[in-house]
Order: sequence, then C-alpha cells, then structure tokens
Amino acid sequence: MPRNRYLLRLALIFAVLLLVHTGAQAHQGASNVGFQKLEIPNGNEPPLDLGVWYPTDAPVVSGGTEPFEQGIAASGAPVKGRNLPLVVISHGGGGSFVSHYDTAVALARAGFVVAAISHRGDSGADQSQVLKLWRRPAQLQRAITYMLQAWPDHARLNPQKIGAFGFSNGGFTVLVAAGGVPDLGKTGDYCHANPTHDLCQAIKNGGASAATIFNDVPPHAWIADPRIKAIVVAAPAFGYAFDKAGLENVRVPVQLWGAANDQHQPRPWFEDVVRNALPTPPEYHLVPGAGHYDFLPPCSAHLASIVPSICVDPAGFDRAAFHRMFNAEVVTFFQETLNAAHR
Repeated sequence: MPRNRYLLRLALIFAVLLLVHTGAQAHQGASNVGFQKLEIPNGNEPPLDLGVWYPTDAPVVSGGTEPFEQGIAASGAPVKGRNLPLVVISHGGGGSFVSHYDTAVALARAGFVVAAISHRGDSGADQSQVLKLWRRPAQLQRAITYMLQAWPDHARLNPQKIGAFGFSNGGFTVLVAAGGVPDLGKTGDYCHANPTHDLCQAIKNGGASAATIFNDVPPHAWIADPRIKAIVVAAPAFGYAFDKAGLENVRVPVQLWGAANDQHQPRPWFEDVVRNALPTPPEYHLVPGAGHYDFLPPCSAHLASIVPSICVDPAGFDRAAFHRMFNAEVVTFFQETLNAAHR
C-alpha cells in the first residue's frame, strides 16, 4: 500500500475508533442510531424478520432490552441524511438479525443504513433447513430488494453503494452473493480428514454420508447479486468448498477475517482456502488469540447465562477491546470501498 494511502487509512481508522468509543458523529452529521424491526416478503414462504439500524438526530432513550444493549433512539425516530450507503448482514448458523448488533450500530453511527435478516430455516428460532445453504443468498437478495424498493425511506438510499457483511454461515452467504460458486461435494473429503468436526459428527449421527449429503443442491442454486459492491467475510463456514474456479467471479473488494484460535473451524480448511482462491488478494486480518465466536458482540451476563457456549473467550482474549478495533476496521473498509465504487 502506498505510504500516503496507508497514512490516510490510519487516520480513518483512528477517527472511527473515536466514533465507536464516544458515539460522536462520523458521516452526514449523524450521532445517534434509530432501529426498526420489520417483517418483509420471502417469496412463497413466511416473512423474514429484518432489523434496520440507521443514522438519526433523535436522542438516545434506551440502552436496549437485555440480553442486547444497543443504545438507540425511540421507536419512529426519523432517518438522517440522503444518498446513504446500505450494508446487509447475514448471521451465522443458529443466529438472528441481532447477532451483530454492535457492528450494525457502529455502521449506523458512521452514516450507513444496516439491514440484517434472520435466515428462515437457519436461525435460533428455526433450524428446519440448516443444510439448504442456497436458500440464504436468496433471502439476502430479498432484503436488498425490500430496502431499495419498499422500505419507507428507500429514497434516502444510494443503490450504487451496497455492501454485505457475513459471519460463519453468513460469510459463506455473502461470498456466494458476491459471485462465489461452492462445491459442497468436497464435504466428503473434509470429513474424511476431520471426522470429529461437529458438522461431520452431525451428518454421521443423522445416518447420512458426508460424501452425498449435498447431492440435492438444485441446478443453478448459486445466484450472485451484482448490486453488492464490497463484502466483509468473518470466519467463513464451508470455506473448503471454494477453489479458484469457484471464486473467479468475486470481483468486489473483500475484507476477510480469521480467528487464530478457531476451534470450531480448524485451519487451514476455511478462511485460508478462501484467501488463497480469491482472484484479488483480500484485505486479510488474522486475529491473535481469538476464537470462532469472538466475532459476535461481547456478552452481557444475561446472554452468557442463556448461551454460554458463544460467550466464553480464550484465556487472555479481550472481546470488548477487539470489537472496538474490529468495528472500526469494518466501518473504514466500507467507507473506502463503497465510495470508490460510486466514483
């Protein structure tokens, strides 16, 4: 990276860190965050739950409801700004639209509108179609279409400035949405090498074969959304299913994150594969000491009592400090790439 660009990036990250720490304005005068919970059309299926965070001038009136403490304005707060960029969020397996609320809040404080869905069939409330992964990118597309065409403030959005963020299964989702085509038939080879992995154990315990479990993938299942201009991918699930041919059409900027102590997705089968297969090297971050679930927000005591498995950090790892840096990097990446995409 040229020195001048490097110094500019440092300055941007510092400014965003200040934003995340203090809640000060960073874009279009927005200092606070509004929130809406909506239901949106989902084809012939029941609707999708959608959370929308956006910049507003309205005062903060609530720290949120446990176990999620967001610090948001009152319901119905007006949207601040015009020509706003949009970022859609795809959560990991068993998650929901609130899974990355702290990243959504950081983006909204910086002037982004953020729309996060709960994936029907692969959420905490609905695990009925977890392995039908091709459903996820289609649902993400519906969220983008809703935001651009039917959201009450859609005229405030810039349709040329759309990014996508995904963690774990959501990372897989946004790679597909950006043009990736996986070969899930490689799951047999993966499970042969990693027979104790939870995915492989689940397949075995269900009486299925890892070599054939994904034989029912429909033709032309993997459909890209050209409206997406940049993606952030954190600890992508099923990374082993991609190769150079499968990622050759991912031509948007990519920020890729991996956890050095990821016990859920053993190296080098996941983000390492993606990193080496992308046609253009991504902006890559390997987080020392982090575990898989450290890409989720720091847990309140209440949340830790509900789902301790996602709340226990590796010894010596400070999730709160990491998220201040992580969110600042994500905001800076989308500011740089979505602005460049619209030049």
